[in-house]
Amino acid sequence: MADIYVPELGESVADATVGKWLKQEGDAVKSGEAVVELETDKINFEVEAEEDGVLESIASPEGETVNVGDVIGSIGAGSGEAGGSDEPEDEPGADAEGSEPAGDAGEKKPRATFSLSESRGDSGGNGSGSVEESNGEYRASPSVKKLAAEYDIDLASISAGGRVTKEDVERAIREKDTPSAPSEPAAEQNGGSQKPAAQPAASSSGREDQEERIKFSRRRQTIAKRLVESQQTAAMLTTFNEVDMSAVMDLRRRRKDDFNERTGARLGFMSFFTKAAVAALKAHPDVNAELQETELVRKHYYDIGVAVSTDEGLVVPVVRDADRRSFAEIEGGIADLAVKARDGKLSLADLSGGTFTITNGGIFGSLLSTPILTMPQVAILGMHKIQEKPVVVDGEVVVRPMMYLALSYDHRVIDGREAVTFLVKIKELIEDPESLLLEG
Repeated sequence: MADIYVPELGESVADATVGKWLKQEGDAVKSGEAVVELETDKINFEVEAEEDGVLESIASPEGETVNVGDVIGSIGAGSGEAGGSDEPEDEPGADAEGSEPAGDAGEKKPRATFSLSESRGDSGGNGSGSVEESNGEYRASPSVKKLAAEYDIDLASISAGGRVTKEDVERAIREKDTPSAPSEPAAEQNGGSQKPAAQPAASSSGREDQEERIKFSRRRQTIAKRLVESQQTAAMLTTFNEVDMSAVMDLRRRRKDDFNERTGARLGFMSFFTKAAVAALKAHPDVNAELQETELVRKHYYDIGVAVSTDEGLVVPVVRDADRRSFAEIEGGIADLAVKARDGKLSLADLSGGTFTITNGGIFGSLLSTPILTMPQVAILGMHKIQEKPVVVDGEVVVRPMMYLALSYDHRVIDGREAVTFLVKIKELIEDPESLLLEG
């Protein structure tokens, strides 16, 4: 028998949530086949079987938080035809809590592959056993015992001398809560002496049947936590400017077809802003820095995070060494990362270690916004919708395609003057894109 372990999850990631068991107890598995999906706040790990056999036990149910190295299940010998237990199988999607003890633990840890998704975990998983424990009256996995103890449920009273599953305990919890509100006949039999227990408070709207409750995914919880942390930690301030996009748009119009034919990449706006940001960061090194207690760590490399919206939430993959990349390499890199994000194939390495972030709300029609810092970075550039508007040029009113730019920054590190001049530098480079060649 081989145990299924939680593999290494990557830099700064210590735990994961058991998102979905792709196999149930008694199912046959083949070596290299994905057995369970472990979810972090960034990506998923699909843990694969190390050998052929049968999924003999599930120690950590879906939704449980587990740590690196925990045993979450086991694979035993067999074809899977017998179902692995004399007990009826749990219904598909239900938490499979235990099985018969099945020998000694295996030695090998399974390989991990990556995909993108998220879910939330609740209490910390024990990850300590892959088989049920028995006291002679009943059998129950450690996680079932933990749940029963938390709600003061006597396992012996619900065991009927056999296996106790999480579903059994949850049913007992519901029954424990509901009897306190007796029906009218029961109250009459007792002479009306019993008072019904207080019912849960109703929603102030009185329209509960028209409301929908959706559990926050693990990623949404993490996003919420980090956004609040960012606002509570940094002295965040935003400065704005407006950039005339005429020159960049004219250059794209003239060069995009040739650029695509030569490089295979689409010439977009992001490469211009990435190049302009790198040039501005070189001129203002404190903006490409990180505050660590009483020290400012300036970074003389330029790993630019580019915010990408997916169905699962916002992710910020990183374009490495953007200062050394050509326009085509930047465009191709961003396109590849965006496809990986939307296909759920980003790795932790794709998401970690950015030094500065660019986000483009303009693709959704945003005219102006104040982006929130991606900690521990000290600044973030926000792009917005290009909109034609009248402006004064050389004393004449003309119509130009204009874009608002926003730079949110940590005022603990960056003074207002530096933030403003940084944003002006980007404005100047975008309005004169040929100067980007000289900056390179």
